[in-house]
Amino acid sequence: MKRVVVCAGGPREELPDFQQFARAETIFIGVDRGALQLVRNGIIPIEAVGDFDSVNAEEFQEIATVVEQVGTFQAEKDETDTELAVERAIAYAPEEIVLIGVTGGRLDHFESAMHLMYRMQQQNEGIRFSVRNRVNELSFYRPGVHRVKRKDELPYMSFFSYGRTVEGLTLTGFKYETVNATLEMGMTRFTSNEPIAEVCTISFRQGICLMVRSSDS
Repeated sequence: MKRVVVCAGGPREELPDFQQFARAETIFIGVDRGALQLVRNGIIPIEAVGDFDSVNAEEFQEIATVVEQVGTFQAEKDETDTELAVERAIAYAPEEIVLIGVTGGRLDHFESAMHLMYRMQQQNEGIRFSVRNRVNELSFYRPGVHRVKRKDELPYMSFFSYGRTVEGLTLTGFKYETVNATLEMGMTRFTSNEPIAEVCTISFRQGICLMVRSSDS
């Protein structure tokens, strides 16, 4: 399975452990200062994308010296740097795209990344999109039946409707199970559930469900 990790320029302390992505099928794309974060962690991204307004001339040279493909764009543009990078990631025809470096810092950047991921997931059914940081993983689900494996490092799972009401929500294999429930925008009822089975099932017939895995550590 090919996975593309897109690293944006969010706070360094928010970045997940890069070791979890250490496998041959994973490639990296750096977004603006995120490219510098990758290089300084010993990871050479296949591409670096952005207007690079968050790095100085020396830092840009540090990126350009080791990254073969650097796409430089004007600061005044319709797309965000992260959107341009995700479009490049899709071009590699992966099964999974992971966004990192988009939490923490400016909340408008985080909200922009969430809306981007929502739209990209809607447009690309064959690709799994997620946002990760050190203690969280966020992903969107379309209607259907989804089986997810328990992750001991992220023991809490919460569910929210995103944009549209989730109808017929059924959760099995969890501490708090439910059958044919309605999950509306603004509801907090399905926050902080816990998987008790190795494989849990999430199913619903309508809407878009945001699943958040979290850890207290």
